[in-house]
Amino acid sequence: MWQPSDSIEIPFGDWVQEFVRGWLVPNFRDFFRMIQWPVDQTLSWLDGLLNATPMLLFAVILTAIAWGTAGRWLALFTFVALAALDMIGVWSETMTTLAMILTAVVFCALVGVPLGIAAARSDRFALILRPVLDIMQTIPPFVYLVPIVMLFGVGMTPGIIATIVFALPPIVRLTNLGLRSVPENLVEAAYAFGSTRSQVLWDVQIPLALRTIMAGLNQTLMLALSMAVIAALIGAGGLGLTVYTGLGRLDIGTATEGGIGIVLLAIILDRITQALGEEGRVRRSPSLIETIKGFIRLGGTRTGDDELRRPAR
Repeated sequence: MWQPSDSIEIPFGDWVQEFVRGWLVPNFRDFFRMIQWPVDQTLSWLDGLLNATPMLLFAVILTAIAWGTAGRWLALFTFVALAALDMIGVWSETMTTLAMILTAVVFCALVGVPLGIAAARSDRFALILRPVLDIMQTIPPFVYLVPIVMLFGVGMTPGIIATIVFALPPIVRLTNLGLRSVPENLVEAAYAFGSTRSQVLWDVQIPLALRTIMAGLNQTLMLALSMAVIAALIGAGGLGLTVYTGLGRLDIGTATEGGIGIVLLAIILDRITQALGEEGRVRRSPSLIETIKGFIRLGGTRTGDDELRRPAR
């Protein structure tokens, strides 16, 4: 039976190869290396700081953070988990992985939050951005590891860049969603008080959407952790390299050590970021919001406190 390939064959792979190797790499490699510099500097600083910090001091600091955000049970789990990671001999790898994840999350937030704000303000930009985010979320990471190696080489920094590409979409989507979920009457009331667009954004929309934005940050963090092993394929270190080494040698013990380290680190960071995003734990700017509440009460409408207390979805 006839099928389209009998008449027309599209050399799509050749087109992509020619685009990346024949045009993108020769013309833009210096530009991409310039982009690589701040990522490399941030990673080097965090990696050096975390590995230079004594184990007990770091464990006490992270335990205190866990206690202050999520309570004593997570604090207890955090201290026991960190002690276990030290006792099984993967403490240095854990600190390197944590430095990689924090670097990726910082740059995801620096890029993703402004993109989400721009998407919330412009339906056209959101329409253009949506398929790009779909591709970033669904394309297998192994596909873009090849052009990343061509543009950035191998090592920990290219692994971070691959992690950023994979983990960026959730914070963009949820920032957009959170800002669009802010009640319109509160925004209109803020404008009625003479607020500028930037004042409405920072004093009304972002504080009310912060819970949703933090949920996006949490998802970005989890996706970044899930890339730890894949990034090891192009020279990233840490626990992912431990897992990859165990896989290459069929050493189930080494692979399990690295896997357990990733799991414990993921649980600690996930619970802390979830607690930070819970209602009542995020900081809100009270001045303009409280003024709007009073304005709505004086206007005789019943939407004031209910709309403000409603969590972003």
